[in-house]
Amino acid sequence: MKQSIICPRFEKAISLLSQRWMALIINQILSGSNRFSTIQSSIGISGKVLSERLKDLEQQGIVKRDVIPETPVIIEYSLTEKGLSLEPVLKEIENWSQSWVEIESEET
Repeated sequence: MKQSIICPRFEKAISLLSQRWMALIINQILSGSNRFSTIQSSIGISGKVLSERLKDLEQQGIVKRDVIPETPVIIEYSLTEKGLSLEPVLKEIENWSQSWVEIESEET
């Protein structure tokens, strides 16, 4: 049986998107620019972890950080063209999850 070789770019992409919270952060920002506190409260992530993930996404060129010089300073995060190109991928994962992923019901 022939063993297939995984493409290094595919492996790197999966590694990035499979880091905890990454896909959820990107998905949250797909709707438009978001402030740090909005992202944090919408997905229930700690501030420290969110800060680390946003820095990683900035370094990868997926998210851009905009500083709005007001008092107090406002910082918003939005997706770059590279980040926006992930929308069809995340939408397909969402479609797949609706058909195939079951949520355990909470007992009261």
